[in-house]
Amino acid sequence: MTALFGVRLHGRGGQGVVTAAELLSVAGFLDGKQAQAFPSFGSERMGAPVAAYCRLADRPIRVREPVTEPDAVVVIDATLLHHVEVFAGLAGDGYVLINASRPPADLGLAELALRLPPERVVTVPATEIARRQLGRPVPNVALLGAFAALTGRVSRRSIEQAVRERFPASVAAANVRAAREAYAAVRVSAHA
Repeated sequence: MTALFGVRLHGRGGQGVVTAAELLSVAGFLDGKQAQAFPSFGSERMGAPVAAYCRLADRPIRVREPVTEPDAVVVIDATLLHHVEVFAGLAGDGYVLINASRPPADLGLAELALRLPPERVVTVPATEIARRQLGRPVPNVALLGAFAALTGRVSRRSIEQAVRERFPASVAAANVRAAREAYAAVRVSAHA
């Protein structure tokens, strides 16, 4: 692992963006890494754009500011793609994970897909997976499973443990199933 790996998550209020960053940091910690997570709010209302940040490292993290040059960007709400600069500062060898059922080119991201290695720009239908597994369109934990498969920066096992520690058993079980399904979907597409 590089000394510091920054993740920026974009979504809308009510989609679990902040919770996703927190769970990702807990998973990193469970994997033996140093980790931190924190949100950034514009207007604090349901549906407003929200960003949250997570850093993972193999040594103490001293920086405490927003992740302006992320190694990975997770887009929980694809409607933000052309309204918010979600890819600003993204590393040239970074990762992009988007909650969408269509491929990046169909989302108007052909240029991004050409700039980054193609296996690092991935879409996963996390909302559909969440509806199937949880009965609700809350895609955040499914995306964490996909993130684990895409980047290898945290283990699926640690994502699952973080979820079990955070939620009541029935909610945790459904979220773990969603994370596993999204993890498998990314692993299959990576080997296709």
